Amino acid sequence: MEHAYKVGRFLGWYYGRKAPDETCRIVIGKDTRRSSYMFEYSLVAGLTASGADVYLLHVTTTPSVSYVVRTEGFNCGIMISASHNPYYDNGIKVINERGEKLEETVILEIERYLDGEMGEIPLARKDKIGRTVDFAAGRNRYIGYLISIATRSFKNMKVALDCSNGSASAIAKNVFDALGAETHVINNEPNGLNINTDCGSTHIEYLQKFVLEEKCDLGFAYDGDADRCIAVDGKGRVVDGDVIMYICGKYMKEQGTLFNNTVVTTVMSNFGLYKAFDRDQISYEKTAVGDKYVYENMAATGNCLGGEQSGHIIFSKHATTGDGILTSLKVMEVVLEKKQTLEKLASEVEIYPQVLKNVRVKDKKEAQDDPAVQAEVAGVAKSLGSNGRILLRQSGTEPVVRVMVEAPDMETCGKYVDQVIEVMKAQGHCV
Repeated sequence: MEHAYKVGRFLGWYYGRKAPDETCRIVIGKDTRRSSYMFEYSLVAGLTASGADVYLLHVTTTPSVSYVVRTEGFNCGIMISASHNPYYDNGIKVINERGEKLEETVILEIERYLDGEMGEIPLARKDKIGRTVDFAAGRNRYIGYLISIATRSFKNMKVALDCSNGSASAIAKNVFDALGAETHVINNEPNGLNINTDCGSTHIEYLQKFVLEEKCDLGFAYDGDADRCIAVDGKGRVVDGDVIMYICGKYMKEQGTLFNNTVVTTVMSNFGLYKAFDRDQISYEKTAVGDKYVYENMAATGNCLGGEQSGHIIFSKHATTGDGILTSLKVMEVVLEKKQTLEKLASEVEIYPQVLKNVRVKDKKEAQDDPAVQAEVAGVAKSLGSNGRILLRQSGTEPVVRVMVEAPDMETCGKYVDQVIEVMKAQGHCV
């Protein structure tokens, strides 16, 4: 908890220094992990000791913290969550005054302070010590904002929601109920230890089964902090982030609201998505993996829709981060406005089979850049032609090269992945 306290000390001092004539105001949200309370108390102690006023949203979603920061004039926001990870993991997400993920330069300054490379930060004294304010009202305003985005009533729609025993448990059902849906909710009884456990967007099979059993029209699953959404159609089939981007992107193009006629994806989006975009004459851009890079592209270009296969979808007209509940509302909008089922809308994308293998290597850059490996990759790409693709990508955190092939069938995928790995082994790169 010492790190959380010191992060609070730094942020209270850093943002207080940026506006010396005003009291620094920082808002905190948390997910349902048992350890989130420890993190919250430690952060509050550090922030108030540096003179910041702290506003507590309590259990809420990451996108709600982003929304509150940018609409209520906070200096920054903090979300305590480890997203889709198990309950025993936890972390601190910092959001800047624009509701965006914190700049890398400030993150490096925090790390310098944690590593003892900066001098001591002065403590606030007497009446300069910060105060703590209950700010549940901020979460309620966010709920109201979500409801205001819907274009029509959800009456006569039977919707299943899997809240992953996480942040969405406090919000999602309220939104769908208010919009008139017949809402059936699972995994919305968090106990601090069951977040993401066999539930939510990373265990979609439970929602698939529930949708079929309850004969729902469709369902949505969120992750622990509700910045992701994966859908399930009425036949129990998964509609992932790629297909959601297609459905929403095509609809927005028809409505004349798809700025630049472009959707921002990452390099890991499915080949079938690009084939569908090409067919419908929708442009696309590819970024590195991570919703951070998707948003950076959108902020620089004005592109208004982007996201990842995993269900991080950003609608920049409404949000500066991925927002699972917002995403489900936008999918509902297309279903209702076009008067088509989700399975019909999703059927227009043929998702290609994919094989992805992680290869542990001595040096990932040397392994990927090896001329023999590159020659084999080029040969595979030529063989696949316009019916698939191959991608080599270095892991950002491990000595691993990821080899991924998408093709019309699994056998072809597996064959070409193994061919590339065999060349890596022959060149002596594999551990």
